[in-house]
Amino acid sequence: MAQHTHSIPLTIDYVEISVTDMRAAQDFYGAAFGWTFTSYGDEYAGIRTAAESESEGDEAGGLLLAESVTRGGPLVLLFSDDLDHTLDQVKAAGGTVVNGPYEFPGGRRFHFLDPSGNELGVWGTA
Repeated sequence: MAQHTHSIPLTIDYVEISVTDMRAAQDFYGAAFGWTFTSYGDEYAGIRTAAESESEGDEAGGLLLAESVTRGGPLVLLFSDDLDHTLDQVKAAGGTVVNGPYEFPGGRRFHFLDPSGNELGVWGTA
């Protein structure tokens, strides 16, 4: 794994997303959010978001190849400074919106499914 330097005690430090098709997942997340990836073979790829692209070698998480994906469990939420644009990007990349956008006390958000069926959300302040 690449050098990992977040290391802030008692915070979420690294998120692994199970996927059933590594290429489709990388294509989707790259197109929807601009993420890039470090390949560690056919079954794992490190995720580099905009924050990690500024620090050499750092990763926010990984994509882990799995036989199947089950929805439920913890919900990963991403922040967007332009929720409507991000919604359009997710749809254009092949994501399926399953909830929203809707308002909540902190702003607005929507939930989507990636090509493997993982449910994630995106929120913004406006």
